[in-house]
Amino acid sequence: MSEEVDALRARLIGETGKMEWHELERHFARGVVVAVNPGIDLIDVALTMVNDDKDGLEKWFSAGTVRRAETADAEAWVKTQPLFWAVVIAPWVVIQAVDDSAESPVELH
Repeated sequence: MSEEVDALRARLIGETGKMEWHELERHFARGVVVAVNPGIDLIDVALTMVNDDKDGLEKWFSAGTVRRAETADAEAWVKTQPLFWAVVIAPWVVIQAVDDSAESPVELH
């Protein structure tokens, strides 16, 4: 990895934090929440978005492992009130359910 990519990765990790569903609802209402499935590195997705790598994103979107959050997601989250890792890649808010066994989003891959 280049120093530039390493620096960007470090910045994104530093900007990633835990959020509860009620904090994300307004972003969902605006249609800007992107959900990342477990097993996919949240920071890799964020880097791909920052770099506007359409091919890289298409791979995940086609597989359904990264997707825009839908009404069914929101309905489930209202009931379960999960905790998420979240990072803003304006205008998007990229989220992934917190894995209780991991201490940081980097460990969620």
